Amino acid sequence: MKPTNLPERESRFLAASVELRAAAESESTPKVRGYAAKFDSPSENLGSEQYQFREIIKPGAFDDVLNDDVRALFNHESSAILARSKNGEGSLKIGADEVGLWYEFEAPDTQVGRDLVTSLKRGDVDQSSFSFTVNEDGQSWKETKEGDGPSIITRTITKIKRLFDVSPVTYPAYPDATVALRSLQEFQAAETTPSPEPPSKEEQPDTRRKRAELLDKKPA
Repeated sequence: MKPTNLPERESRFLAASVELRAAAESESTPKVRGYAAKFDSPSENLGSEQYQFREIIKPGAFDDVLNDDVRALFNHESSAILARSKNGEGSLKIGADEVGLWYEFEAPDTQVGRDLVTSLKRGDVDQSSFSFTVNEDGQSWKETKEGDGPSIITRTITKIKRLFDVSPVTYPAYPDATVALRSLQEFQAAETTPSPEPPSKEEQPDTRRKRAELLDKKPA
């Protein structure tokens, strides 16, 4: 069962997934390359200790959004634009391979671009994030529990509806999972809502009384 309300825009972070590549002889600026998402890799626990919540993104989830209007931003800030891909063209290159969703761009000669290059060289920034929404039929939910262990909810994402941006980020350790947790709460509510019970015998109509009333009303 999946939540009845579709998720809003969500963001997810990955560790150790962006790097600075030296410029080739024919290039004047270095390239930034990273993975914004990895396939078949369970996320960290987005829930609690006793009610764990993890996500898995399946291969093919990004196939329909690679030509979206996608930006590369620093820390998801719209004012910190680094590159852009529109209809598969532009200063940002994105694609999907056996590992996951990758992105690459030449660091722009702007303040934000120079700051990012410096931070990558120093190792102050080395993680990525991406911002997205999920397709209507692009997610499934499963709950498992072994003995007295914690309940584990797994959300499997098979189809991304919209890809907004890929972003090198400063603070990836705490995932922005507000929307997903809201969906988890809806899933929990749907799973725990009892089904309506059939009326008891006392609530069922007295058929003998009904039959007597009909006989009384029958013309002689």
